[in-house]
Parts: sequence; structure tokens; C-alpha cells
Amino acid sequence: MTETLRIGLDGRAFSSPAAGVRRYVNGLTRALLALGEPLSVVALGGTNPSVIPEGVGHVAEPPHLPTNLGWTMVGLPQAAWRAGVDVVHAPAYTAPLWSPVPVVLTIHDVSYQRHPQWYPYRRDWVRRAFYRASAHAASRVLTISHFSETEIMAAYGIPAERIAVTPLGVDGGFLPGDVDRPGDPLAGIRQPYLLHVGDLHERRNLAMLVEAVLEARRDSSPVRQALSLVLAGEDRGVGDTLRAIAERSGEADAVVRLGAVDEADLRRLYAGAIALVYPSLYEGFGLPIVEAMACGVPVIASRAASMPEVLGDAGILLDPSDRGAWTQAIIDVVGSERTRARCRAAGLRRSAEFTWARTATLTLEAYRQVCAR
Repeated sequence: MTETLRIGLDGRAFSSPAAGVRRYVNGLTRALLALGEPLSVVALGGTNPSVIPEGVGHVAEPPHLPTNLGWTMVGLPQAAWRAGVDVVHAPAYTAPLWSPVPVVLTIHDVSYQRHPQWYPYRRDWVRRAFYRASAHAASRVLTISHFSETEIMAAYGIPAERIAVTPLGVDGGFLPGDVDRPGDPLAGIRQPYLLHVGDLHERRNLAMLVEAVLEARRDSSPVRQALSLVLAGEDRGVGDTLRAIAERSGEADAVVRLGAVDEADLRRLYAGAIALVYPSLYEGFGLPIVEAMACGVPVIASRAASMPEVLGDAGILLDPSDRGAWTQAIIDVVGSERTRARCRAAGLRRSAEFTWARTATLTLEAYRQVCAR
């Protein structure tokens, strides 16, 4: 009889303030349980057990210093010992430097190490030192693209044989809508609109995008003159700058900031968008690209970092510094039904390659490899 593998997942990740981490652990956990393999998943700690998916066990946090460092270094290893797990999975950058069982660590990207100028804590050497130490202490490092694999190797000197690439998946609720009946937009949003999904911070290159949208609105077409850019994501310090750019041009209505949105509203936003625009300078993966493709939404993205790897030839890739090219691409996509139909068909084919089942299968292989040592 095959022995059941008992996996301990850091339970705090299910209520992480980072939406991407929450999506990752929820998608991965549900897919692991759906594989039909001899395994069980236990959430180690976490202050809100109600967010833990059905079918996942839970072990309460043992006493530890009331800090994230205290939890990671003391509480998480103790919870793993109490739960009797075979492997610990730390799904977001930090992991115990000692553990009674092997530790698998997911590093989504190393932008904070490669480009510290983008981060408000760029002088926080303790945090970055702990990230580095976690990477070296882990039995196996997982990451979400081959681009991130090469970046982790460059940043930390970790050999390729200790890294496994496990691309993300797209939830089944992201489905193509009826192109002739896109549905009712959210309150305060009018069509046509371009959509950006993700927190608003410097590396997302949004000032360039706002300028490109403003230029596209000056085109002679009435449709393009009514175009707006809808931003769905937390403001990490650049929102006022983006608003000021639009206001200086006398077109304050060109930019709509929604803040964070729930999944139901996110799906409605995709359904009504004329295209997803993603001009980021650096991404470890770029999950909104896959979500948009799965919804049949054309994608215009940067030819930088992981974006070409994820989008392939299913959308439009541009130099993130070439504002003129972004302006022209926006004009072309908004004005050409043929271009939108081509991107829609290619995107649907491409997004079908990104499944949580594949993520879970590759992750399970990594668990078994470290446990076999």
C-alpha cells in the first residue's frame, strides 16, 4: 500500500495581505486534493481558520514571539512537529531556517533583490537577509516561471538543480463571455475601457500607460475619445501621480481607480474590458495575463521579464519604454474587431495550458523528491 504523504502548508498564507499569495495557495491546495493521490494537506497555524479550504486540516499556532519572524522561526517548525507532517511548504518568500522535516519554499520573484530602488523598504537589510537565508536553508525552491528561476540563481547563487519551476494556473471561474453582450459594467465605469489588474506601484510602469491612453484618446475616432483606463488594485504610492497626469491634460475621466476588488467584480471587469494592458517592467509571472486570456480578453503586455514566457504569441508584446508603440497598439486594438478576434482566439488556446492541476502535479513531485532524500 502506498504511504500517504502529509503536507504542512503555512496557514497564514490563506489570509495573506497579498492577493497573489492567497490565489496561489488556494488554487494549489484545491488542485493537490483533487489529484486523487495518497496525500493530505494540513494548514499550520493561521489566525483565521474560516478561510482554509474544505478538506484541509488545521493545527493551531503554538506559543511564539508575536512577530512574523517569531512565527516563521519558532511557531511554524513547532506546528509542523505537532502535526506530524512529512514536508513543510512555505509559500511566500520566508521559511524556517531549521525544521524537523524538509522545507519547500516558493519564491515568486526577486524584484526586491534585483531592483531594490522600487521598494519603500529598500534599506531594510534584515528583511532581505532573511529572504536570502530562507532560500539557502530550504530543501527545494519553487518558482513560477523560468525567468524567475534565472533571477533567483543570479540573486542568490542557488544552483538550478535545487529549483523547480511550477507555473501558476487560472481558476475555472474565469471564462469567456459573449463578445456581443459583454454584460453590465460596475457602477461608475463606462465602456469602452482598458483594464489593468494589480497593485499600483513603480515597477508597473503605469505613468507611461496613462500617457499612452491620453494620446490614444486624441485620435479622431469617437470610440477612442471616450476610452478610459480602469485600475483594479491597491495603491502602493503612485495613484496620485497617475491622477495628476490625467488632470493636467484636462481629461481626469481618463483614469478610474477602483482599489482592490473581489473576485466576482474582477470577473465582471474582465468581461467588459476591451483589452488588458500590462506594461510592467518586472513580473515573476503575471497572473492577470492568463486570467484575461481565459476570459477571451485581448492582452497588450511588456516584452520584459516573464511576460513573453506567459503570453507567448497570443497577444501583443511591446517595449515597456516605447510610449508611441503602446499608443498605436491601443488604437489598433480598440479600432479593429479583427485584431480583437485574433487575440481572443489565440488567448483562449494559450490560457488552456495554465492549469492548477499542472501546478499541483509539479509541486507534488518536488515534495516527494525532498522527502525521498
